[in-house]
Amino acid sequence: MTTFSETAAIELLQGMVKIPSPSFSESELAGHTVDAMRAAGFTARVDEAGNAVGEIDRGPGPTVMLLGHMDTVPGEIPVRVEGDLLYGRGAVDAKGPLATMICAAVGSTGFRGRIVVVGAVEEETTMSRGAVWIRRTHAPPDALVIGEPSGCDAVVLGYKGKIDLRYEVRCEATHPSNVTPKASELAARAWADLLDLLGPEAGHARFDQPGPTLVSIEGGLTSATAEFSIRIPPGFDRDSLVAALSGRQDPGTLRVLNSVRACRVGRTDPVASALSIAIRAEGARPRAKVKTGTSDMNTLAEEWSMPMATYGPGDSSLDHSGREHIKLSEYLFGVRVLTRALTELGERLTGEGR
Repeated sequence: MTTFSETAAIELLQGMVKIPSPSFSESELAGHTVDAMRAAGFTARVDEAGNAVGEIDRGPGPTVMLLGHMDTVPGEIPVRVEGDLLYGRGAVDAKGPLATMICAAVGSTGFRGRIVVVGAVEEETTMSRGAVWIRRTHAPPDALVIGEPSGCDAVVLGYKGKIDLRYEVRCEATHPSNVTPKASELAARAWADLLDLLGPEAGHARFDQPGPTLVSIEGGLTSATAEFSIRIPPGFDRDSLVAALSGRQDPGTLRVLNSVRACRVGRTDPVASALSIAIRAEGARPRAKVKTGTSDMNTLAEEWSMPMATYGPGDSSLDHSGREHIKLSEYLFGVRVLTRALTELGERLTGEGR
């Protein structure tokens, strides 16, 4: 088993960032990641969905899964190091957290049990196919850590869910001055109906309120299509919203493209607690947060209910931006935190911890 030095940990991350991996084009990075994991002592493979999956077995004990994603949004950023900063697409979202997981799995020699590290495909897409495949084909682990940029001193306890909708309408050709509503007008009306149903408090600023986005609207007098995405808080009645909105759309059809519930754990969740203890042990004050976006934590929480939380170095405000970069010092801090947290978590899961 190879333990990553700081230099080797940085080289691992740089190598991953240098390989472009927009959604649906992750195969080169998957192969590279599997090779890196095998060199570090994992049993590793690329699975049928294209995920990079590595395992370290340290004898009897719990199974902990560390799942990050390999894909990025489109757009190239020249890979370079400027002082403490590593620039490149995916440095923050989410190759930094995934590389942290690989290094921590290797370094947590005090952990007894099995660690599974997954680099998932297509997290940045509507369907999150990589995480769905893991959920279908793997036995639920005893604990789950999702790799997303939380900040090296913070733990994410939950995410809003979302509903992705498509409204399509066709109308007979008519003169623009005819009083009959045109297809483009009906699509715009569907968006207005959605806003009316969600109410004046809806928006993306609060975790406890739904947040609508007009993803696209296109068409003309005879045909039009609009897509909406609604971020939804815990307990939100998805079916009632879809039924109410669909009932207002005549003519036209409303389809649900994808839907995933919100997820949230408490501060005392074993994973969140182990991460907080590790952050404090590394000399920082741990923070807990919830996010208004979604992640593969939502996808897995649809059917899995074990202890879980999200952790990873990186400033999430840089996600998808043209200046995406990660502080290497914070990345290395994250490696140390997750390494400690795995040992702490293993003890908690076996009843030996605090």
